[in-house]
Amino acid sequence: QVQLVESGGGLVQTGGSLRLSCAVSGRTVDNEILGWFRRAPGEERAFVASMSRSGSSTFYARSVEDRFIISRDNTKNTLYLQMNSLNPEDTAVYYCAFGVGTSTSPTWVVWGQGTQVTVSS
Repeated sequence: QVQLVESGGGLVQTGGSLRLSCAVSGRTVDNEILGWFRRAPGEERAFVASMSRSGSSTFYARSVEDRFIISRDNTKNTLYLQMNSLNPEDTAVYYCAFGVGTSTSPTWVVWGQGTQVTVSS
């Protein structure tokens, strides 16, 4: 079974940066896709970014595409999300997810437990 564990969340001031990590363990597949989602207080979970195994396909939500960078290190089985120019609207619980299928329309099948990111004004 694939398992995901997020880390790196915390408290940061407006304009600051933070890097999240997601450790991937267990048996995976060749057509795997990894992504980040977030759930803000009182809101539903929303897509943030995703990346194929080769790194040739990446996608970002419009709200973060100029500030966040998704990357992965397959030798360490780790997914990253570098977050820059953070603002209070970025405050949320961030989840990494494992998906299968195509990079444009994956099926998300495994979720991590989430890590809290709080941006103070």
